[in-house]
Amino acid sequence: MGCEISWFGPLCDEDHEFLGVPDPSLLSSWEHTRGIVLRADEAGFDNLLLPSNYLPGIDSIAFAAGVAPLLRRLQLLVAVRMAEMWPPQLARQLATLDEMLRGRLTINIISSDRPGEELESAPRYRRTLEIMRVLRDLLDGKPVDVNGEFVRLTLDPPRIRPVGGCPPFYFGGLSEAARDVAAQAADVFLMWPDTMPAVEAVIADMRSRATRYGRELRFGYRVHVVVRDSEQEARAAARRLVSRLDPETGRRLRNLSLHPTSVGQLRQGELRDLADDEGYVEPNLWTGIGRARSGAGAAIVGDPDQVLAKLRSYADIGMEAFILSGYPHSAECDLFARHVLPHLEHGPLLPRTGAPAA
Repeated sequence: MGCEISWFGPLCDEDHEFLGVPDPSLLSSWEHTRGIVLRADEAGFDNLLLPSNYLPGIDSIAFAAGVAPLLRRLQLLVAVRMAEMWPPQLARQLATLDEMLRGRLTINIISSDRPGEELESAPRYRRTLEIMRVLRDLLDGKPVDVNGEFVRLTLDPPRIRPVGGCPPFYFGGLSEAARDVAAQAADVFLMWPDTMPAVEAVIADMRSRATRYGRELRFGYRVHVVVRDSEQEARAAARRLVSRLDPETGRRLRNLSLHPTSVGQLRQGELRDLADDEGYVEPNLWTGIGRARSGAGAAIVGDPDQVLAKLRSYADIGMEAFILSGYPHSAECDLFARHVLPHLEHGPLLPRTGAPAA
């Protein structure tokens, strides 16, 4: 199994010892998140997701620029929200960041509203597709001449550009509009946790859609992990994580998403409804974590062999990249790096030809 194994940088107040219980020592800050990123770099992870959320979050691009010179080998998967910035300026920032990372930038494309604005789903995804195409051209060093619904622009590319071409676009979403955008313009299609049959069905559907556009997609999986020496210890750690969660607090946290009624968010709720009394929807996939957060709402829970086997089962059906996290992020990073990472064949999913070595 050769996959890209990534960790998570909690830029958006997403670090806890007990879900739903604020801990001032774990709030997002430059110092706290930098420590987690450096730990993941030292532990040997391939990539690290820096998320983006306007209300609680540190800016992902600014943070990435600050931490880039401190890294030895780690890629950064930097989340950028389409339409928050004029595409030529965003392209120039991303190209600069890629130079600072010596060709190790990857980009997580987020289709979202601008802060303070709301746009219906269909036009929002049309806007996202237009911007993705403009970004790719500019980052590939191509001029753009676009007279679109949302972007009207005739412009040469900036001088600074990624040596190996446009960094890979990672993108996810389960709605029809999201799937169509991914099939046309993404490099890696990301999924949140789901049952094995559902994951397999989405992969098959997305491969078919991409083929219709004459393209190929790679696939990634965003999931939490709870790994301990034994399954009993792992399950106990999972229970402890939600042991102080107030139901109303959980509901509020789940609704922090900018799009709480999206297809993906609703599916995470369905998984919780399908789970057994302990929250397991299938062996070693625990949905309890979604009681207190938006987005990816399940965790792989088990001993090292079980976690390894679960990841390999996803790889067998087509997953090539895993974006992992756990609580607290620093401690779970260490546990995964010690118990599981050494037993995985892994490396960057889409290294760019011509990019300088780390």
